[in-house]
Amino acid sequence: MASLVRLLVGAPLAAIVTFLLFTLMQILIFDDTAPPDDAGDEVRITIADAPEEIQARQRDANIDQVEDVTPPPPPPAIERARADQPTESMSTIVGGLPEFDRPSLAGGDISFDVSDRDAQPLVRIPPNYPPRAAERGIEGRCSVEFDVTPEGSPTNVRILSCTNSVFERETIRAVERWRYEPRVQDGTPQWRRGVQTQFDYNLNQ
Repeated sequence: MASLVRLLVGAPLAAIVTFLLFTLMQILIFDDTAPPDDAGDEVRITIADAPEEIQARQRDANIDQVEDVTPPPPPPAIERARADQPTESMSTIVGGLPEFDRPSLAGGDISFDVSDRDAQPLVRIPPNYPPRAAERGIEGRCSVEFDVTPEGSPTNVRILSCTNSVFERETIRAVERWRYEPRVQDGTPQWRRGVQTQFDYNLNQ
């Protein structure tokens, strides 16, 4: 009952307050008595006059005519003096020239033969370590004997002794790749037979 009474009293009161607010807002908006805003400062735009034309000064490009120059006279010719050929012989002027005995190359005392020498190694390639021996940790040595041809190539390679047969093949292959200066006797290359050498196979090398 109290709620109904508040509703009946409050509704007309709220309508009246709303009507008064709208009326006040309309008066404020359409009030003609408000003074206009002050006008701002007057802005003046001045356009400068056109710049004066500057006349460029032109230089006189005319070239004066060059006066003719007389070339100098040529230098005087100088006559070269010629030396007279000598009428006396050279022996009279500087004395007699000494005479030398001409060497004779036909004598039998001079010999051009190359001195005798034994076979000398030129290229010595070490043997490869056999993989099978390296895997098993096998070490050893091989003694080998061979001949050297007159062309300097080893041949007839043969094993003298080997601690293990696993080293024989690489030993022979290494010697066959060697090169020698052949043995020379009386200026002629000769066979060198019975050359011996030894190979040591160590894993730590």
